[in-house]
Amino acid sequence: MRLARFRIGELTTYGFVEGDYVVSREEVEEAAGIALPPYFSDFVERLVVEQDFRKLVLEASRKVPHVLKLSQVKLLAPTDNKPKIICIGLNYRDHAEESRAEVPEEPIIFMKPHTALTGPYDPVEYPSIVTQLDYEAELAVVIGRRCRGVGPGEAPDFICGYAAFNDISARNLQFKDKQWTRGKSFDTFAPMGPWIVTRDEIPDPQNLRIMSRVNGETRQDSNTRNMIFGVYYLVSFISMVMTLEPGDVIATGTPAGVGIFAKPEPKLLKINDVVEVEVEGIGVLRNTIVRGRV
Repeated sequence: MRLARFRIGELTTYGFVEGDYVVSREEVEEAAGIALPPYFSDFVERLVVEQDFRKLVLEASRKVPHVLKLSQVKLLAPTDNKPKIICIGLNYRDHAEESRAEVPEEPIIFMKPHTALTGPYDPVEYPSIVTQLDYEAELAVVIGRRCRGVGPGEAPDFICGYAAFNDISARNLQFKDKQWTRGKSFDTFAPMGPWIVTRDEIPDPQNLRIMSRVNGETRQDSNTRNMIFGVYYLVSFISMVMTLEPGDVIATGTPAGVGIFAKPEPKLLKINDVVEVEVEGIGVLRNTIVRGRV
C-alpha cells in the first residue's frame, strides 16, 4: 500500500495512492461503513496492529471508484501529530570517508523538530543567516507501533513503512556549532514523501537504490546496502534510548556525494535550484530552493 496525506481545497485528509489516483479516508469510511481515526498516526497504528482492520480498509479502498487524481490534490508530508524525527549521522562508510570522519562504532543520533517537515513538492527556504545550503538523500523509516527496547529481529513488526527524505543542512552553522541541531532544524529542512510505502511492499530495505539530483545533475547514487547500521538495527538501537511512537520518523543517513565535499570545489544549493531525492520502490521528492522568510 501507498499511504498519503493530502489536501483537497480546504480539507486535509489521508488515504491511499492507487496509480495516478488517490482514495480518501472519507471515501473509505463510506464504502466500509466505519469511522476511521482522524489522525493519520492513529490510523497507521491500527493498520499495523490490527490485521482484520487492515484487511477491511484495504478491501474498502478497492471498492471506491477511482475518480480523484493525484494531480488534483496537494501531497503533504506523510506523517502528522508532531512526530519525532530521529536522524542518523555518518551511516554510510563512503560518506564518512568524504567527510574525513572516523567510521562510527555506534549510530550517531541527532534530531530535527517536527516543524522542519515539509511536503514532497513544497519549496525549501534558504534562510538569510545560511551561506552553505546542502542536500542529503535518505531512506526514512516510519514507525507503526509504540515500541521500547525491541531487538533487531522484532523491529520489522513495529515498522509501518518507508519514505524518501532529504536532510537539508546549513553547513556553515553545522560546522560553526560543532554539533548539528541548529544547522538542520530550520523550517522546511525535512522534505519527506511522496507517501509511505508499507513494509510488505519493501521486503528488503537494505537493497534500495538511493539518488539525489540537482537541476537534473546526479549528485548521489548509491544503495541502502551500503549503510553501516541497517534499518532493523537502528530501530532497535533507538528504542533502547527512547520510546518510539506511531508516526515517528527515522532518517537513516546519507551516502557520499553531498555538495559540501564535492571536488574540486563544493556544489552547494542556490536560490531556484531544484533538488530531487529518489528512493527505489518509493518515489521522488522534488523541491525548489526559495529565499527564506527569515
